[in-house]
Amino acid sequence: MFRPCIDLHEGKVKQIVGGSLESKEGELRTNFVSNKPAAWFAEMYRRDDLKGGHVIMLGPGNDEQARSCLQAYPAGLQVGGGINQNNARCWLDAGASHVIVTSWVFHGGKLDLARLASLVGQIGRDRLVLDLSCRKRDGAYFVVSDRWQKFTDVMLDAASLENLAKSCAEFLIHAVDVEGLCRGIDEELVSKLGAWSPISCTYAGGANSLRDLERVSQLGNRQVDLTIGSALDIFGGTGVRYADAVAFNRRRATTQTGKA
Repeated sequence: MFRPCIDLHEGKVKQIVGGSLESKEGELRTNFVSNKPAAWFAEMYRRDDLKGGHVIMLGPGNDEQARSCLQAYPAGLQVGGGINQNNARCWLDAGASHVIVTSWVFHGGKLDLARLASLVGQIGRDRLVLDLSCRKRDGAYFVVSDRWQKFTDVMLDAASLENLAKSCAEFLIHAVDVEGLCRGIDEELVSKLGAWSPISCTYAGGANSLRDLERVSQLGNRQVDLTIGSALDIFGGTGVRYADAVAFNRRRATTQTGKA
């Protein structure tokens, strides 16, 4: 299925090349900056009954716009970016269906099991999405944190996903090396996620055509959904019409209902 997104940077909806999220001034590579408020996109997703989308706050200055999205589509969007044990409940109370967490539980290059357990104890695993966004190194995929710049020692494989799935409802996984480039999905990663993950995953990174939705469905063993960002016409792209992505979901929902 297609899952929508709203990426916020400096209070604006943007599409950014993932690997360029450096702290150094001038390093950021941006594909698109919207002149519309974030809530405009959230209202559209609600109108089109799109489920499981996410709002990601890339750095400071995005809280107001994120909250406006949750007000526009209560319980319809996940929220991530700077989420920790101190503010997770606040974001859920503000209308998020789930909170998305990365750096707070993956810090110092390692998975902090105590932090993860504490967060799950506070909000429950059913309201938590673990962001396992990754980059490839030495032939394997490793979780990266701190705006995707720091490698952790957590390698994605069947064992690690099985273990982490006990503490969350879903995984969100950006293929950082291809994120924002619109050069096609990382088919190897999607295939591995479909084989390894015992819970639902949302994959993001590189999608550039409607065919990628079909490929993710096939390669991901119907366990993996796809977020399309920079290629969408609503984000200035030319590869995928938003209306066609919505229609894909409706066709798939009808097919699944028929099978049931």
